[in-house]
Amino acid sequence: MAGMDEPVDLLALAEWMDGQGLGEGPLTDRELLGGGTQNILLRFNRAGRAYVLRRPPVHKRDNSDETMRREARVLTALAGSPVPHPEVIAACATTDEIGAAFYLTEFVDGFNPSTGLPPRHAGDPAIRHRMGLAMVEAIAALGGLDHQALGLADLGKPEGYLERQVGRWRRQLDSYAALEGYPGPDIPGVEEVARWLDEHRPVTFRPGIIHGDYHLANVLFGHDGPELAAVVDWELTTIGDPLIDLGWMLATWPDADAPGPVHQVAEGGFPTPTELIEHYGRHSDRGLDAVDWFAVLACYKLGIILEGTHARAFAGLAPQATGDLLHATTVGLFERALARIG
Repeated sequence: MAGMDEPVDLLALAEWMDGQGLGEGPLTDRELLGGGTQNILLRFNRAGRAYVLRRPPVHKRDNSDETMRREARVLTALAGSPVPHPEVIAACATTDEIGAAFYLTEFVDGFNPSTGLPPRHAGDPAIRHRMGLAMVEAIAALGGLDHQALGLADLGKPEGYLERQVGRWRRQLDSYAALEGYPGPDIPGVEEVARWLDEHRPVTFRPGIIHGDYHLANVLFGHDGPELAAVVDWELTTIGDPLIDLGWMLATWPDADAPGPVHQVAEGGFPTPTELIEHYGRHSDRGLDAVDWFAVLACYKLGIILEGTHARAFAGLAPQATGDLLHATTVGLFERALARIG
């Protein structure tokens, strides 16, 4: 495949795999996988086994390599759990081999629903309804794991986690001003949403593992039915309030009555937001009185994250078309937040 050597040094990767005892011979049937805008996913075969390599983008951020290390650590800890995820084969924590930290997982044979549904799923509303419920069950299971027993006690800082959120992400938005050419955020309701979040923040929570970016574009479903094949893209995983993931799902859920171009899919039949919340309650013992707060926070946080790619596009560090698309999504997310807070 033309250009394949640019994002991944294949010779260096093969030599590293030799040292890990991961097959012999060339890396064949290579394919760059889509679905994300930040990191590189390369599928390939070696000695009859399929692999997926995940590494940071060519233009790395300051924390890109540490993000890969965290992802690999969490996915390794999830082995044997009820949370569907790509199984880690091996990880390289240093940047010495291919210029970036990376890890290899088993290939997951599934489809991403944000890019369209196969005929079986598109033609059966019962399958689509169950797809939404399966997504809820995965985050309920994740939030129910004992992160300390899994060796992840130091993954995050749960003390003051909710109190830090608004200021942390507002500083992130302000930091984009350092990118050359970025004119500043043109986003409706930034101050109003931040103020509402501060005034309505829950007082306490029970820490657990969160995915941090949970929506239709970050899951794979099996081709043969409505069950999840894997939750992917774990770059925002940490220890915090697991209701963050439910809020994220609600903030990005396809809803014809809510503004914003947020992961819309053509076919209906998916559960309503109310059904998602009720199903979560049946699979978790966490209180749901403040669920609206978590949905608004998700709109705020995700919108600011996506605006980063818009800002990077002005500096020539991301495709302009991608930046423009994600900015439109950011605007839609803040419109959703404003609609929720009335």
